Amino acid sequence: MTDRLTIPRGPAIATELEVKRSRFITWLGRVDDEAAARQLLAEARDRFPDARHHCSAWVISVPGAQPLWHSSDDGEPSGTAGRPMLDVLVGSGLTDVAAVVVRYFGGTLLGTGGLVRAYSDAVTAALDLAPRVRLVESALWRVLLPHAEAGRIESDLRSRGVVVHDVAYVGDGVRLTLADNDHEALSALLAALTRGDGVLEPAGRTVTERPG
Repeated sequence: MTDRLTIPRGPAIATELEVKRSRFITWLGRVDDEAAARQLLAEARDRFPDARHHCSAWVISVPGAQPLWHSSDDGEPSGTAGRPMLDVLVGSGLTDVAAVVVRYFGGTLLGTGGLVRAYSDAVTAALDLAPRVRLVESALWRVLLPHAEAGRIESDLRSRGVVVHDVAYVGDGVRLTLADNDHEALSALLAALTRGDGVLEPAGRTVTERPG
């Protein structure tokens, strides 16, 4: 698995664009699967039930396969809404993200080119507001530390950019689970912080979020 770029979890980012009195309201959200993407679309339909169109597009990663791409014009002329939205999402390099653009017709026909620009611009405006996070597959390592030293060592590890995946208090100490792909460097750092007492044990793999 290679690193993937997406947006943080949380409430959908909402923006609004007006073109010749037509309103284009965009919801942009992080989705982990197609069910979550369809839920975002359903929420937009519920929130704006009187809108003429609820167009959608999403890009969702699939382990070991090509990403899942979806687009829907929802009644707009074919190729003027969903596909331009999808092109913007794909061009952004993001994955696991869905966009829904709700249109309230303003009485003036925009034409094919005008619709393509409007839907593209609507998604671009939402993306411009969205922070990025990078999904990184990392090896997990466990180390058991004395209670008296665990807090200091955990703080030192975090300050050096090591991802502390989990902290568990066990009978004879504190067990840290660390996410890092450089075993040699992590071992050396831990040896320095623990005066050689900390020993790493493999604990599987995980996906962590890093600043994009």
